[in-house]
Amino acid sequence: MCYAIPGKVEKIENNTVIVDYFGEKRKAYNELAKINIGDYIYAQGGFVVSKISDSEAQSILSVWKETFFQLQEVDLKLSRLQLSDNNTDKKLLEILDKASQSKELTREELLYLLELKDKRKLELLFKTANFLRQKYHKNSCCVHGIIEISNYCRQGCRYCGISYHNKELRRYRMTKDEILQAAREAVQVYGFKSLVLQSGEDPGYSVLELVDIIKEIKQKFPALIFISFGEIGINGLEKLYQAGARGLLMRFETSNPKLYQDAHPDMSLESRLEHLRKAYAMGYLILTGGLIGLPGQGKEDILNDIFLAKQLHAEMFSFGPFIPHPHTPFARIKPAQHPALSDRPVRASAQVEEVIKVLALARIIDHTHAKILVTTALETLSREAAKSSLLAGANSLMLNVTPLAYRPFYSIYPDRAHQSEDISSQIESTVSLLRSLGRAPTDLEVL
Repeated sequence: MCYAIPGKVEKIENNTVIVDYFGEKRKAYNELAKINIGDYIYAQGGFVVSKISDSEAQSILSVWKETFFQLQEVDLKLSRLQLSDNNTDKKLLEILDKASQSKELTREELLYLLELKDKRKLELLFKTANFLRQKYHKNSCCVHGIIEISNYCRQGCRYCGISYHNKELRRYRMTKDEILQAAREAVQVYGFKSLVLQSGEDPGYSVLELVDIIKEIKQKFPALIFISFGEIGINGLEKLYQAGARGLLMRFETSNPKLYQDAHPDMSLESRLEHLRKAYAMGYLILTGGLIGLPGQGKEDILNDIFLAKQLHAEMFSFGPFIPHPHTPFARIKPAQHPALSDRPVRASAQVEEVIKVLALARIIDHTHAKILVTTALETLSREAAKSSLLAGANSLMLNVTPLAYRPFYSIYPDRAHQSEDISSQIESTVSLLRSLGRAPTDLEVL
């Protein structure tokens, strides 16, 4: 299954190509040496990834053509918005009507939406966010693969299961050959066109070793490469960009300096933000966001987090639930202080609802640009979270293509979703979900 549909190059303007997908025109930045009008290409994240032969493209497109338009019809049906409900309070309807017209909401209005609890009102909020998602992004949904190459980390984040606090964890570090084999399988066998390479802040890999790995992946298995190695320094970011990395996954986690310091006593929020700002200036696609439910976090903090992600030019928003690992200092937080530590389903359900509200508000705040990710942490709390999030403005998923032998040990929080699922099973369930919602694996900007 390909996680990008081939498109035909219709126009070339310097380094930008206009690509045709069954009559829809989209644009992508090209860094390949030879692309001509009439060529078929794969693109992800706004970048041309690779050329594809005419015969192979036509074979794939013949399968997709009818399905492509059927999916659009399903998506349009599910994203229709009706805001003439006489049983809902006038204030909410006025705010959502304003949002649906792409008008900027005030902080007071956004905080009002964050405070919603009533199921019927939340449903209208989610439908409005989904309407905006369809209006600006059509039925595109990007699907990335993630390879967790090491669980060593020198940092002491007080909730993270791969921090140095966790003395019970079995550590691993994949060799270069293992990483290349995992990338080969993801790209050549399963059709992923975008890969995230992730680890803790592992001093066991030098920047030059990471450069070598990325160069070889780009040469042998063309894909859009995101890196997620923590704070590797501005010089390190420059070298990895030159090697071919084009995306940076790095959450700032909270915009509140005090909350950040409480959770990361050995780290600096400003240092993290500098990495993100410098990376964007270099040309990286930025994937960032925060944690929902940090101890002491308020609604104002959450709203500030969404605005910060937008200010950082996030290509993709990543907001997920705060789930502290039991072998870290934050494991001592009582269930009453944090719902993720309770086994009671009602608490997990409430936390899922809070995160989906944030995703919906992120869509309303940055409706025209951002892709919004459904995190694995959210899926860990609820099997229905992916579907619910996609119907509330989200349009991105990430599948775990880490070798099964290592996957259980990347234990940032316990009992992660998809921990023991092979790639084929994840793909099968993801494709089924996307088709049921009318989504297609394209993620280029619609012209």
